[in-house]
Amino acid sequence: MAESVGMSLGEEFAGNLSPAATLAAGWTPTGVQSSRRLFRRRALMAALNGLTFAGLVLVFSRLLGTGGWTPLDVLLLLAFCVSTPWTILGFWNALLGLWLLHGPVDARQAVFPYAGRANDEGPITSRIAILMTLRNEDPARALARLRLMREDLERSGAGAHFAYFVLSDTTCPDISASEEALFEAWRSAAGTSAKLYYRRRSDGAGYKAGNIRDFLDRWGDEYDLMLGLDADSFMGTSSILRMVRIMQANPMLGILQSLVVGLPSHSAFARLFQFGMRHGMRSYTMGASWWAGDCGPYWGHNALIRVAPFKAHCALPVLPGNGALGGHILSHDQIEAVLMRRAGYEVRVLPEEAESFEENPPHLTEFTRRDLRWCQGNMQYWRLLFLPGLKPMSRFQIAWAILMYLGAFAWIAFMLLATLKVFDREPIDEPFPAAFGFGLFVATFVMSLAPKLAGLLDVLLRREERRRYGGGGALMGGAVLEFLFGILLGPIVAFRVALFMVGLACGKTVTWEAQARDAERLSWRTAIAGLWPQFLFGLLLATTLYTFAPGALIWAAPPLVGVLCAVPFAVLTAEPAIGRWLARRGYCATPEEVEPSAQIEALMKMTKPT
Repeated sequence: MAESVGMSLGEEFAGNLSPAATLAAGWTPTGVQSSRRLFRRRALMAALNGLTFAGLVLVFSRLLGTGGWTPLDVLLLLAFCVSTPWTILGFWNALLGLWLLHGPVDARQAVFPYAGRANDEGPITSRIAILMTLRNEDPARALARLRLMREDLERSGAGAHFAYFVLSDTTCPDISASEEALFEAWRSAAGTSAKLYYRRRSDGAGYKAGNIRDFLDRWGDEYDLMLGLDADSFMGTSSILRMVRIMQANPMLGILQSLVVGLPSHSAFARLFQFGMRHGMRSYTMGASWWAGDCGPYWGHNALIRVAPFKAHCALPVLPGNGALGGHILSHDQIEAVLMRRAGYEVRVLPEEAESFEENPPHLTEFTRRDLRWCQGNMQYWRLLFLPGLKPMSRFQIAWAILMYLGAFAWIAFMLLATLKVFDREPIDEPFPAAFGFGLFVATFVMSLAPKLAGLLDVLLRREERRRYGGGGALMGGAVLEFLFGILLGPIVAFRVALFMVGLACGKTVTWEAQARDAERLSWRTAIAGLWPQFLFGLLLATTLYTFAPGALIWAAPPLVGVLCAVPFAVLTAEPAIGRWLARRGYCATPEEVEPSAQIEALMKMTKPT
């Protein structure tokens, strides 16, 4: 396999052909990759995933078939089939990404050759709008970030090419008044020549996508590129200018998504989460970008977008119906990405860590609230799977976004069905294949951890990276803590998603409101009120297994401990004292905390340790 992968890694350029000639010659629109080679990569990944899936399903079928099949066995197999593909793809993406980062090939040339066209010292010629979208957020904090970005861009000498827009959908009168006052103070201090604009909508139609669509209708024709930011986003000047130069060098590149990482945080929950996410994204994104190529994802912020095609081709449809899955689309980003690709422009992820940041939720309650909004938005994609003219890879991206949450639902259904299996006592006339069962358990467990393990190994293999994380001891200590954190977090969130999806079927919906950003205590009362269903679910399953099949408890222990301990987990990971303890010992620290830049230090002063 290594030889066949390696043979397809090297890329040539199509030269300066016209877009039509580039496509006719068998290249992607930017002319940097052969469409045939990308097809072979995707075929290889499909084969690897398909064979792995088939192997796991065969092993599980062998286990279920011991003593004969029952209707419950069929349901268990179905739940296994739906919950497993996400794990398998993560495993292969991580393995491939690690090989690309440390193997004999040039990962940049193999994965993002379009970046090689850009001159790192070339002039900025584009007109760029930087957009910050707000909805009932802390305006002082959000505008301070934007102000820091502008000041640094001005010092770079490229500031004349940028304009700054604060696009508000705020509904709270007090917050909107504060927004306007703070913005006017900024504009007065910056002078009359500063290109600063503030606009607040009164209706908020279409959520964030509608907010940006309004900008396009008002000002879009005046700009070549736009950089979208959320209220918690921050990007450094070097990253912004690099992305602009890449876009300038590739006129058929429609969306360039940066690899977003978490800002240093005082919150224990955020520190632990983003530490694991940082490692998990590192190799996973490199591997995924290798085969996704020109049909990459868009994550809705910290991405540079070509304005003209986005305005012309990426308007979102309004879904029929007034229920939870109708109306305006909540998760706009992936649909905008596939519409951009349908229009003939590439969508790419730049799979390298740079100065592209966001803040992660400070506690479990806030994390699940955000996740449920994404869940509802992704479930709306059902009606968009068969949009005309989409690339096959784009349809896969939509289906995969749906499967992310269906897989969580199927995992919880699997837990429930597996527990009910104790009452499904068919006569067994052959010994149970315990070795098969143990092997399947170990295989799926290791595969689920593969992205984080690969990312951690990537850091350990590089001395300079270990130093940036505070040394090998702090790195490994943080990894152990994050491993335990992830084991507990997974079933808690999956159960909440499953419960919410049942509610969606009954018409339940979510609202899009401001997110909490600062570390804060979560009371036991609040945690119990929000997480008692997890505890009750775990208690019922654990009691059933203890009563009828105590030997199965050892296999069910990891997810059961998660749901049973959901309340103390939420309270303790929100406890500011634990966050301070982690910070003092350097556990779960990211490079920006170990060696902060002046801008990161300024950003950290905006947060509120308690």
